[in-house]
Amino acid sequence: MTTANKLTLLRMALIPVFLGVLYAGFPSCRYWALGVFIIASLTDTLDGYIARHYNQITNFGKFMDPLADKVLVLSAMCWFVECGQMPGWALAIVLFREFAVSGMRLVAVEQGLVIAAAWSGKVKTASTMVCLCLMMLNIPAWLNLACIVIIVATTVYSGIEYFIKNAQVFKNAD
Repeated sequence: MTTANKLTLLRMALIPVFLGVLYAGFPSCRYWALGVFIIASLTDTLDGYIARHYNQITNFGKFMDPLADKVLVLSAMCWFVECGQMPGWALAIVLFREFAVSGMRLVAVEQGLVIAAAWSGKVKTASTMVCLCLMMLNIPAWLNLACIVIIVATTVYSGIEYFIKNAQVFKNAD
């Protein structure tokens, strides 16, 4: 198993730790959970760098790395919805985009096409992770709202871009 894949597995293992700390409810749990979330988020950058720089790109990594990112981010967002800090519709938009892009990739694979990650998708992931980190802090309501707007806007933009740039996938579909 490559170092990059080990980091991806570490990120997956940190997700229940992150949630466990949040749900523990002790006085500084959000700060501890933020630390776990930051470590997990940094493994995303690090495993991608290692995979590309040291030629450790694997099919396992191609599958698990984006899955780990989605589960980490969506876990945090579900918690924010549950505690009333994020509206459910914002989470629904993110879920819709993730399912739609994943579905499009499945259709593309059946046609022998590979849809590479777009720059806007990377910006969406990074900005979402930063916003979720901020939301774990005791921030004013206007900044929390700004984070939600950024998450939704980058999600919608990157989703639209994926579909426009890869429209041929649906033209070739039966």
